[in-house]
Amino acid sequence: MKKILSILLVLFSLNLIAQESELEWHTDVTKAINISMETEKPLFFFFTGSDWCGWCIRLQKEVFFKPEFAKWANENLVLVELDFPRRKKLDESLRQQNDNLRQMFGVRGYPSGWIVVPEIEDKQVNFKRLGSQGYVKGGPSAWIAGANKILMKK
Repeated sequence: MKKILSILLVLFSLNLIAQESELEWHTDVTKAINISMETEKPLFFFFTGSDWCGWCIRLQKEVFFKPEFAKWANENLVLVELDFPRRKKLDESLRQQNDNLRQMFGVRGYPSGWIVVPEIEDKQVNFKRLGSQGYVKGGPSAWIAGANKILMKK
């Protein structure tokens, strides 16, 4: 009986760890804004070329796919992926949304990331720009350190 209880406890613990490290990347900015307003967490806009940008892929592998980042991001941000693929075709409304934000933030290279706070005034959404950050050498701890400096401006 103790053995079964121990096994169940271990499985339960592993399940909690797995849930902490799961990330939800939104693609619908309106939905992400609503979540940001409800949770009072800033948005992180990740401008990426998912199927062609080597630095974007490297940033994901070295930082975004790591449990340390997932835990931190779940506590601090609402994640939004704004993709500009070359081989994969996006829905036209999604492509237009991403392109409008790319122009709004003046993105010229990938990966680019902006931490912003949505502000709604007269049914118009504006983004208070806290700061930007793309690829940072040093893995999740280095990336998180830079992002925490940006979040202090909140």
